[in-house]
Amino acid sequence: MSAESMTPMVKQYLRIKTIYNDAILMYRVGDFYEMFFEDAEIASKLLDITLTSRNKNDANPIPLCGVPYHSVELISQN
Repeated sequence: MSAESMTPMVKQYLRIKTIYNDAILMYRVGDFYEMFFEDAEIASKLLDITLTSRNKNDANPIPLCGVPYHSVELISQN
């Protein structure tokens, strides 16, 4: 995927992911926490949720899965 074809959201996600590359990044999009790329592939199996994709008609669709934000109990690592 070229940098020119990435949306600002995907660019931000990838920047954050470089900092937390050893964790599954849950990115808040509206009412959902969404996971992309390899995180989505891993999380969809672990959580038994549907793996879909962003930009399905693109030559390189981005793997995607998500859960409603209100159903997630976040654990702080402070």
